[in-house]
Amino acid sequence: MTLLEVTYRQAGDYLLPELELRSEETRIIGKYGMLRRTYLKEYKPGWYQSMLLTGKQDKHLADVDEQATIRFEQIVKQMKKAEGVTEELKNENQFVWVQKMNNIQARAMEIIGEELIFV
Repeated sequence: MTLLEVTYRQAGDYLLPELELRSEETRIIGKYGMLRRTYLKEYKPGWYQSMLLTGKQDKHLADVDEQATIRFEQIVKQMKKAEGVTEELKNENQFVWVQKMNNIQARAMEIIGEELIFV
């Protein structure tokens, strides 16, 4: 069993512990990780605080971001194929292509939210 060594500093009449969070890895937290952080902070504050205090939050958010990015790309690719959204359509009629791509991306984002972010 490892005991945590705590050092204190004097602040007026009080001794305050000097706490330092250590994170083993530094990975970029993107759009989906930030959405997950906001969701946890607002709707699951106990879990948010627990992960923050144990130093697990950054890893969790980076993992969610990575998984969501991969899943989003897969969903968009599958929907484009199923709905016939091709480069040929893009060359023929850009407005229709943009409309269809925006629709596909919005639906994919909704799926990602329900599967990975807002759970």
